[in-house]
Amino acid sequence: MGELGEQLETLSLEASKVSPVQLESEDYDTDLEFEDIAKASTKKDLSEMYIKACQQEGIVPVSYFIRHINDTHIELSHHGLGPKSTSAIAISLKSNTSITHLSLEDNWIMEEGLVHLMDMMRVNCYIQDLNLSHNHLGVQGSQIIADMLLENVSLQRINLAQNEFKDESAKHFAEAFSANFRVSELNLSHNEFCEEGGANLGQMLAANEGLQVLDLSWNHIRMKGAIALSAGLQVNDTLKVLNLSYNGFGNEGALALGEALKVNTSIQHLDISCNRINNEGVRLLCKGLDTNETLRVLKLSRNPLSVEAALFLLTSITKNPENKVEELDISNVLVNAQFLSRLETACRSRPELHIIYAGKQGFTARKLAARPDPMKVIQNYLDERKLRLIDFFKKMDKDGSMRIPISDFCRHISLAGLPLDGAQMEALLQTLDKEQTGSVDYRDLVDSRKKMVKEHREKLRRKERRERQERQRSQRALRSFHNAVRALTPPPAPKVAAGGSASSAHLSVTSLSSWYQEGEAKTNSSILYNQSGIFEGARSTESPENDRYYSSQGSMGSPCISGPPSSHSVTRDASHQDL
Repeated sequence: MGELGEQLETLSLEASKVSPVQLESEDYDTDLEFEDIAKASTKKDLSEMYIKACQQEGIVPVSYFIRHINDTHIELSHHGLGPKSTSAIAISLKSNTSITHLSLEDNWIMEEGLVHLMDMMRVNCYIQDLNLSHNHLGVQGSQIIADMLLENVSLQRINLAQNEFKDESAKHFAEAFSANFRVSELNLSHNEFCEEGGANLGQMLAANEGLQVLDLSWNHIRMKGAIALSAGLQVNDTLKVLNLSYNGFGNEGALALGEALKVNTSIQHLDISCNRINNEGVRLLCKGLDTNETLRVLKLSRNPLSVEAALFLLTSITKNPENKVEELDISNVLVNAQFLSRLETACRSRPELHIIYAGKQGFTARKLAARPDPMKVIQNYLDERKLRLIDFFKKMDKDGSMRIPISDFCRHISLAGLPLDGAQMEALLQTLDKEQTGSVDYRDLVDSRKKMVKEHREKLRRKERRERQERQRSQRALRSFHNAVRALTPPPAPKVAAGGSASSAHLSVTSLSSWYQEGEAKTNSSILYNQSGIFEGARSTESPENDRYYSSQGSMGSPCISGPPSSHSVTRDASHQDL
């Protein structure tokens, strides 16, 4: 038995000395045995490298990672790795050629571990899908990731949700994605992007030519950030899915999105749920839906909408035969019979149309006709008959005392045919006989008419002021949108001489201050209206480029003046000259 054991050991040693070339030269029916040997050897080497790195860091190796180190998908979410364990994993992944999908969600990687991980991503050209969500990376982490994106050539999908990124982080990503066109899916949801961040992300959309899916839900993008992001969407021609839910776009953002949808020809899925968009905002959004021919899914749930908005949307979708909307989500809206009837008619010609609504108990809001001021009714009666108030009163005052009993006053009002009901008469008598003397004095009647005229004029002034503010708000939003589009649109390609060549030039993302500035406008900031109420924005007389951008103060902000574009800033394309 001892001799047999020595012979087997000798044979095994000789077999181990045989090279792969010698194995291939043998007449084998399959090479699976050799591949298994090679994989086992690679796994052993990578595992030993990982274990050695863990020993140097003084941490316990993750057994799951060792067992699956040769798999294509590695799921290490919620493992509590921390910076040191992440660094050890990154060392072993530098030479790994198997893993294509790596998930490290919720591991408190932080900046320290991210540095080593991004160093690995610079040299690893096999990982295509990376999940780093919920890892407390912060602003410094966004800078590290942005630097990596400028060098990595394999990454196609990256999830960076819930990482405490702020507006400055958006600037880092804008710079990175102005050069990286390989990433097609980007998730930046549940972060802390505000108005400035939205503006930077708008620049990112305008410059990038690779993103197809972008998730910006659960941020704080509103006002000028929403407008600039919409401007970037108008310039972009590759994005297909955009999630903007839970931000706060409001009606101004809806207006800007509507303008973008008029031009954009790539977006197919738009989610603007829970964005404080009301019926008026939907009406503005529908101006873009009227002409859009690519959008297929529109989500508007959890917005303060009524059946009137549902009717706006259905009409906008169905009146354009080229409209492609297949799914409309208004799941919190109660509809009525009128809407259902129109939907049934629409589905006959478009059976693919699917609208999600809450139920069938909705109603169209109808304001009850307010009872007119009784003094206004009396004044109208006098105007129609060209009578004076004193003449009207003298017909009731038989003794000329300029005071008559309430019963006689009511009887004459009824005989004159004035359309006053019981409630109006009671209100009129309470005004005319405040001291409850049982009679109506002519002077009280005159004072009551003066008060009515004054209140009516004040009501008209308030109404005009509200309408003027609404027009002003819309015009400011629209002007800001067009300014942003002009700033984000790449210049027209230069003409090439015969025999020459022109290199494709991409938009260079500049700092946010290159296209708007904060500050109160002292001059050239008034808003003028002509007699018909048409907006005539006062413009600078120096240069047409001195258009205004509006900050977020007030309803749409106070007017701010942006300086003329510098020599290196971006000018708009000739196709946008009429905007």
